[in-house]
Amino acid sequence: MPLLDEDRLFPADERTRGLARALYNTIRDLPIVSPHGHTDPRWYAENKPFPDPAQLFVTPDHYIFRMLCSQGLRLEDFGVPDADGVAAETDGRTIWRRFAENYYLFRGAPTRLWLDYSFEKLFGLDVRLSADTADLYYDRIAECLGRDEYRPRALFERFNIEVIATTESPLDDLKWHKAIRESGWNGRVITAYRPDPVIDPDFAGFAANLRRFGELTGCDTESWSGYIEAHRSRRAFFREFGATSTDHGHPTAATADLSQAEAEKLFALVSKGQGGAEERELFRAQMLTEMAKMSVEDGMVMQIHPGSFRNHSATMFGKFGRDKGFDIPMRTEYVSALKPMLDKVGLEPNLSVILFTLDETVYSRELAPLAGVYPSLKLGPAWWFHDSAEGMRRFREMATETAGFYNTVGFNDDTRAFCSIPARHDVARRVDSAFLAHLVTTGRLKEDEAYDLAQELTYRLVKKAYKL
Repeated sequence: MPLLDEDRLFPADERTRGLARALYNTIRDLPIVSPHGHTDPRWYAENKPFPDPAQLFVTPDHYIFRMLCSQGLRLEDFGVPDADGVAAETDGRTIWRRFAENYYLFRGAPTRLWLDYSFEKLFGLDVRLSADTADLYYDRIAECLGRDEYRPRALFERFNIEVIATTESPLDDLKWHKAIRESGWNGRVITAYRPDPVIDPDFAGFAANLRRFGELTGCDTESWSGYIEAHRSRRAFFREFGATSTDHGHPTAATADLSQAEAEKLFALVSKGQGGAEERELFRAQMLTEMAKMSVEDGMVMQIHPGSFRNHSATMFGKFGRDKGFDIPMRTEYVSALKPMLDKVGLEPNLSVILFTLDETVYSRELAPLAGVYPSLKLGPAWWFHDSAEGMRRFREMATETAGFYNTVGFNDDTRAFCSIPARHDVARRVDSAFLAHLVTTGRLKEDEAYDLAQELTYRLVKKAYKL
């Protein structure tokens, strides 16, 4: 029996379901455009086989181990390395068996849908993962991973990925992107500029990062003007490796518009580790405006990802480091927060800002009205805890009435779990097909428009928004 229902995520009533299915069939095989994510460029550069099923599916995916952790299971028992990169459990089969024994925990969660998609579509498995089938799964997946057609580049092509953007620190030398370019492979893997390590005074090692930033660029990063010039230099370097966007993961969406003298004084304070929380937040706010001004200059699309309480557990952060599932959504305000930046450059024709949120309460109240009037603003898709079927549907329902479809930017998967990419895009395509079908059957959209919009939401809008 297949793991997947062919009509999953489609409406229950037959008329709307039939139209949703027909819409989906016109977009199901369109190329994947993945403009923002966290897959490792080293995979594509070296094109080595993935080591084992556990390292492919379990240890890189915080969606998996955050659920396991919530049930009192230890991350170290699932091969998650500590802050020094050392894994307590290294036997892939042992990790996989533990994962399989607890797979029932994912019932009803989007992770279950993504995983079942990969298990069935990639590896031909048609029985449910459990303690009883753990070894069957492990042996089948391990055998496949030994074949050339399961190496990263072959999977990239099998997934029909047209372009994928990884995300790198400004301190990254981009050597893996350089290796991809020099390999002669035709897969399009580009980078994105994520300057948080040298913009956020609360980022670990901020002072050392500024020194390294200066060394890489040859700029005087002890001065405000030199620091700003270092960003211009590094942005240009990233564009050489295909970057069309920047990405900013700030705690809030606050922006500021300080005078030159005020900015110089503030930078002198925070760069020396001085000042309090208010000064650090003001510096991040000023830097969002500075990044927007640079985007006006060089045309790079600016993504703002605010509203996450990063590394909420100090204990887990100290033990395992960043990105281990303990980033928690917070209330996020945009209308007043973005006004200084928008007053400065919000009507500039060369500016494009994509706004994301973890706070669904602002979709209809703040984000849709902002994107529905400012030509520089677009709405990113439902993100993180809402990148699920229900979250995507709520996003469309709450944003479309005010912002329309054309002030949104399609879908991005934002994942480290390589095999989940086609699964996530499939969910988005099904949800959008269902939403469009509902608009048609309730008399709010003509059928020919729905077919055109299905193409827009899946492929055209994301390419246009990210200049790909």
